Amino acid sequence: MLKLGNLTIDTPVVLAPMAGITNAAYRRLCAEQGAGLYVCEMITSRGIVEGDQKSLDMLTFDDRETVRSVQLYGVDPVYIGKAVQLLCDQYGVAHVDLNFGCPVPKVTRKGGGGALPWKRNLLGAILKSAVQAAAPYGIPVTMKTRIGIDLEHQTYLDAGRIAEESGVAAIGLHGRTVAQAYSGQADWTKIAELVEHVNIPILGNGDIWEAGDALRMVAETGCAGVIVGRGCLGRPWLFRDLAVAFDGGDALNLPTLGEVAAVMRRHGQLLAELMGEQRGLRDFRKHVTWYLKGFPAGGELRAALGMVENLASLEELLSQLDPTVPFPTGELGAPRGRQGSPRERVILPHGWLDNTDGLTEDLADAEIGVSGG
Repeated sequence: MLKLGNLTIDTPVVLAPMAGITNAAYRRLCAEQGAGLYVCEMITSRGIVEGDQKSLDMLTFDDRETVRSVQLYGVDPVYIGKAVQLLCDQYGVAHVDLNFGCPVPKVTRKGGGGALPWKRNLLGAILKSAVQAAAPYGIPVTMKTRIGIDLEHQTYLDAGRIAEESGVAAIGLHGRTVAQAYSGQADWTKIAELVEHVNIPILGNGDIWEAGDALRMVAETGCAGVIVGRGCLGRPWLFRDLAVAFDGGDALNLPTLGEVAAVMRRHGQLLAELMGEQRGLRDFRKHVTWYLKGFPAGGELRAALGMVENLASLEELLSQLDPTVPFPTGELGAPRGRQGSPRERVILPHGWLDNTDGLTEDLADAEIGVSGG
């Protein structure tokens, strides 16, 4: 069980927001498999306040989402406060997470994302603004961050202290630096250090590929829960395994190819309901490679599924898969999704590292075109 302010999550697992992935259809698909907190795609505070249609379209929730969770990105305390108020007042949001971990160069070069915690005073002002805006509604605010810009410029301990002092309900720490992006191995020892450093719950993030990894992270770090991102790509049943594992059961319940096909079919249906059949099935295509990773499906069938246009075609193609094929155990524990290589240096605004204030910086450009990651 995970407590975030007055919000109780039965299974201490959070679905990490992923651009183009964690829309309402995917969140429902994961929720049908297990329990946890399912966060929508990252949205900018300016997009919400200024009524940007792309941003507002992301604030689409399934009717069965009883706990609406939104990850908000911003660099200005005033905009953040206004956005949080709008989310609570007009969208019935029950949880707001603030993102200070994005490693994308187009964001860090403007001082946003994982670069922002270097500016300690600005970070504190943003967090306090969000917490104060959410307080009248009783909505918990959490923060997601990384170890730091790089190993020479670590920020997680200061950021944790500032978050606690600001009234933040919990901190999610990705055990990588901005320079690492998604490469290499996550350093769980930093998660353990942050647990010891603050008196609010810490959620560990990084390299949770199987349910056993989540249990091991909790045991090794003392974190209150885990955040799962790339590990569930093409594997929404991971949330079932996590629920079973945290309840003390045997988590390794591997699906056959027939069971995977059933999940794929359900995913396509949910996307069609959300977006319309043509657009929904186009969105489905990117998931095919993840679902079939390691399975003997054949090149032609994979290619056809990667070009599927409607539910009828999806059904016909999925029927060609051999339902008896067992799950490829060689894929267990293997990284999924983007990995890339570490960066020699993180692109930052000129003079960014000269001071840790940030309150006089003009960072408006850091939010332009960022909604969804």
